[in-house]
Amino acid sequence: MKSVYDFLKEYKAKYPATIQWRLKAHAKVVEKHLNPGEEVYYAFGGQKNETSTDMFHTYVVAVTSKRIIVAQKRVLFGYFCVSITPDLFNDLTVDSGMIWGKVIIDTLNEKVVISNVDKRALPEIETAISTYIMEEKKKYQTNDKFENA
Repeated sequence: MKSVYDFLKEYKAKYPATIQWRLKAHAKVVEKHLNPGEEVYYAFGGQKNETSTDMFHTYVVAVTSKRIIVAQKRVLFGYFCVSITPDLFNDLTVDSGMIWGKVIIDTLNEKVVISNVDKRALPEIETAISTYIMEEKKKYQTNDKFENA
């Protein structure tokens, strides 16, 4: 089984224009929060902010078998970790600019914006997240039908 950092190294080699720092530290936060039996399908890095001028808040996004995890290891102490389960997922927007792109994950509670992403990576990221969400939403719909019957 590949580690989160292995996925990030592959992503960084394939899309070097994405602005991302301290990937190994951020990957450890994701791995700390993986549940038993939870498997990582895809991971990428970028800046968690609305504008491309702020380049100091690298986050890692990991698509797992149970959820989407967005994590950052702080420089001095502590970390941030957001877990997006399929039932909280609303929409995915991909925005390609002149140099970089943005991935906007809309949930019931907030919008998670990952910017300064190599625009060549956008189709791959969209496919990875959309494919995962469509499969998981099918499971939720099937479970809802059985519970409501």
